[in-house]
Amino acid sequence: MGLLLMLATILGVIGAAVLIIGSSIKQVYALTKLVFGAVVVWFGLYFALLLYTSQTSKERTLNFNEPKAFCGFYLDCHLHAAVTDVKQIKTIGDGANQKTAQGIFYIVTVKVFSDAKRAELGLVTPRARVIDAEGKGFERETEAEKVLEIINSNAVPFDKQLGPRGELFTKEIVFDLPSDVKNPKLDFTQGHVIDRVIELFLIGDEDSLFHKPVRFSLEPQKSFESRVLSGSY
Repeated sequence: MGLLLMLATILGVIGAAVLIIGSSIKQVYALTKLVFGAVVVWFGLYFALLLYTSQTSKERTLNFNEPKAFCGFYLDCHLHAAVTDVKQIKTIGDGANQKTAQGIFYIVTVKVFSDAKRAELGLVTPRARVIDAEGKGFERETEAEKVLEIINSNAVPFDKQLGPRGELFTKEIVFDLPSDVKNPKLDFTQGHVIDRVIELFLIGDEDSLFHKPVRFSLEPQKSFESRVLSGSY
C-alpha cells in the first residue's frame, strides 16, 4: 500500500506541475489555484497517514529464517535477508591467526536472496550491528571475520550481485558480545543516502519517519539445537 501511494504521489505531482505550468501560461488562474490546493490537501493527507502509521507501528523481531525485505531507489522490494544460524564461541582460529573474544563471539549466518524475475540486484552499503536489551550497540569484529573466511574459504561480499529467480548466498559475520548480554538483536540495514531519504517518506517502511525498527533475534530458537561451543572454531 505504501509503495502504491508513493508512486501515485510522484505521478500526481508530475501531472499537477504540468497543469499548473500550462494554466499559468494560458492565464487560467482559477485552474492553477485549484490544482495547487489539491496538491496541498493530498500532501497533508499523505503525511498524516505516514505519521499515523509510524507512530502506531511496533518493533518487530524476526526469528531464524524469517526474511526482511529491502526496498531500493526504484522502490522495488525484491532483496531479502534472514538469519539462519547463530554460534557462540570464545576463540576463532589458531596459532598466529587466533582471535579471542573479550566476551563471547557470536557468529551470525545471514542468508541474502532475491525474488526478482529479471533484474540482477545486490545490497547497497549494507550495515550490521547488534543491539542489546539496554539499547547498547556493538559493531562487527572484522578481524575475526577475516580469520573465519580463511578457515571456511568463504569470502562472499555482502554487496554481491544476485541473479533473478531465487539466487542466494550466505555469509557469516562476527560480533564480540559481553558474556552476560541480554536479548541481543541484529540490526541490518542497507542503501545509499538517497535510498534512505526516499524511504523516510515511504508509508509503512521500516526506515520511514518515526517507524519502529525490524530486527533479527539472536537467541537460540526452539527448532535449533544450542550452538554454544566451548573450544575454538
